[in-house]
Amino acid sequence: MARIAVIGGTGYAGRHIVAEAVERGHTVVSVARSVPAERVEGATYIEGTLLDVPGLIEELEGVEVIVSAVAPRGDMLGSLRPSIAELFAELPRGVRVGIIGGAGGSLVAEDGERVVDLPSFTEEYKPEALEAIGILEDLRAGDSGHDWFYIHPAGGFGAYNPGERTGSYRTGGDVIVTDENGDSYISGEDFAIAVVDEIEEPKHSRERFTVGY
Repeated sequence: MARIAVIGGTGYAGRHIVAEAVERGHTVVSVARSVPAERVEGATYIEGTLLDVPGLIEELEGVEVIVSAVAPRGDMLGSLRPSIAELFAELPRGVRVGIIGGAGGSLVAEDGERVVDLPSFTEEYKPEALEAIGILEDLRAGDSGHDWFYIHPAGGFGAYNPGERTGSYRTGGDVIVTDENGDSYISGEDFAIAVVDEIEEPKHSRERFTVGY
């Protein structure tokens, strides 16, 4: 069993990852700016933020895997990318890091354009999509000594479309995962299964992958 910290553990992706990891018997710390009234039984909740990396690292001493499920929006837009870089620079060696990105950085096809560059991609969401892509670019260019993985969820992933647990999912490399109808979707619970599967049985060392049905 691993000692896992989920930063942004009370958000949509984060709380599903916390619940899945606890269910499988891992020691789980959920990190957010405030402790929620409703909590996953068995998880530990602490206050923390990527805007204070030194304080965060001090609170997470002994953690083996850190998953960042923080979205680059609000005051994190423009701040998340440098905060993740600082986290990698300051973390003790041996800590593995997972980054939950967005669908925008996925490719439409092998060697094709990015989803964020499609005319259909909503202009409002481009800044956060591009910042998430910048984090991946930093990881690929850097040599922090840490193992990492970066996950792009499907296009229809979010609290607005929660879906149900099926226990199944498919992974792709750089290309967004779509079903036989061309739809890209994954429920919150099944996405969490994919994340915890990667923690338990690493298959993507220092690389990204996509998840969907």
